[in-house]
Amino acid sequence: MARANDEVAALLQEYADLIAITGGDAFKARAYEKAARAIAGHRADVATLDARGLLDIPHVGRSIADKVAEYLSSGRVPTIEETRAAVPAGVRELIAIPTLGPKKAMALHEELGVTSVDQLLDAIHQERLRDLKGFGERTEANILHGIALMQRAGAGRVLINAAMDAAEQIVAELSRIPGCDRCAFAGSLRRMRETIGDIDILVAADRSAPFMAALAGLPTTAEVIARGEKKASVRTTKGLQVDLRVLPRASWGAGLQYFTGSKAHNIRTREIAVRHKLKLSEYGLFDAGSGDLVASETEEEIYTRLGLPWIPPALREDRGEIAAGLRDALPDLVTDRDIKGDLHTHTDLTDGIAPLEEMVAAAAERGYAYYAVTDHAPNLFMQRMTDEKMLAQRERVRELDGRHHGMRLLHGTELNIDPRGEVDWPEDFLDGFDLCVASVHSHFDQSRQDMTRRLVRACEHPNVAVIGHPTTRRIGKRPGVDADLDAVFEACARTGTALEINAHPERLDLSDELVLRAKRYGVKFAVDSDAHAVTHLPYLRYGVGTAQRGWLTKDDVINTWPLPELRRFLRKDGTRRG
Repeated sequence: MARANDEVAALLQEYADLIAITGGDAFKARAYEKAARAIAGHRADVATLDARGLLDIPHVGRSIADKVAEYLSSGRVPTIEETRAAVPAGVRELIAIPTLGPKKAMALHEELGVTSVDQLLDAIHQERLRDLKGFGERTEANILHGIALMQRAGAGRVLINAAMDAAEQIVAELSRIPGCDRCAFAGSLRRMRETIGDIDILVAADRSAPFMAALAGLPTTAEVIARGEKKASVRTTKGLQVDLRVLPRASWGAGLQYFTGSKAHNIRTREIAVRHKLKLSEYGLFDAGSGDLVASETEEEIYTRLGLPWIPPALREDRGEIAAGLRDALPDLVTDRDIKGDLHTHTDLTDGIAPLEEMVAAAAERGYAYYAVTDHAPNLFMQRMTDEKMLAQRERVRELDGRHHGMRLLHGTELNIDPRGEVDWPEDFLDGFDLCVASVHSHFDQSRQDMTRRLVRACEHPNVAVIGHPTTRRIGKRPGVDADLDAVFEACARTGTALEINAHPERLDLSDELVLRAKRYGVKFAVDSDAHAVTHLPYLRYGVGTAQRGWLTKDDVINTWPLPELRRFLRKDGTRRG
């Protein structure tokens, strides 16, 4: 079962937004935002905690803990409901638009009477927003883009982690049923797409009825959409559609290949089958003339009979994988097992949830050889970083170095790239860090020329080893910055600066398409969790999936390298791998 943390966090974040809309205390709104983030990242299920356990969560005081307890026991919080009722429903609809904040949403309602997305679109097309203070043509363009993002996100697609959590729960439940020979998820989730439309679950068994009944009876199933002899579709309590197919044991490989897709990849494999006078379906590979079964039990058998090596699911997008397979040129993709450490993480010294000691211990449990702590630098003023705080943390990092299963610790920082491309702290102070990640955190609407210059200048800084979440996008919420990314990729290759694949499911930045493009320039990459809580560390798997979709090998990813080699790269001393 899914934890209640996300539901509670969403409620508290909504309350923070409502406070902002109604002109309430900004510090109170910020307190609820912090509590929402802390609860979302807390390792324990809040539904299992008593009052003391709730108060032990960072940023959760007595008032917030009482509201959480009230919601968990009754499903409602009168204070929040009253505040919600005081805000017009139309304004609440508007603040769901990425790029449109609470204050602008309220201004649109008060000045123009806008109470829906459709009315907002009409107002933009009639150029009525341009007369409002703080609005203009650029604001209109940003809002239109935000509406498009919201509409795409609302078209039945969810982030990969939400789909993965649901799929793994269902696979675990169905695998326990007697008679289950094999059970796995397929489709776009197996290909590690960043968003998922629906979940495909495959079972190999002689009898299908027990699995159909089990899926319909799961606590997470809200509705049975369709149910046949070999196929069933349900909708979960979170609104996800799950399609179950039960295959004969002998057809497992063919079914897994077929239902993994993608559609374009499958068209290519079927075309090859036709050229070999074969017919490929979810039941097997057959001789087109006699109808005799040629291969079906494993994917490897299917691909081998077509003259291909087994093609990793992440590559099955018809982006050259068939041609590469035919000439025996598929990459040996990076895997989770290749990752030796995480190079971008945070603690409660800045905006993280857990203290340093907790984050280090959790990282060591993951078997890492090394681990970097990279809290924010002082130019993000809300983090209240000082030289003294950072130096004190460095001393503690050095004390903990090697104490957890021999894991080595790197003391780093995430610098802020300001609008001119400059970063926090002078070079002599930065020389004391083992690692400097630099990221854009503000002024996302700079011109293409200025944003490109800003990123390139950061690449050229002698202390900046990694550019964090390079496009700044948040999937379905914020578009990436407008920059000449080819110029940025060239600068990274020239200066020996790695680009991050930020593994947080809301970012996955760089995207797989951009990873593939940057790789052609000879860029190196760091796959990082950007963890702000212990529960974020496992997000690294999604970054690895994105790296695989970008055709990366472990030679392309700096945090698969041994520590001495990594240190040479981080120094930007000209000693670069490859």
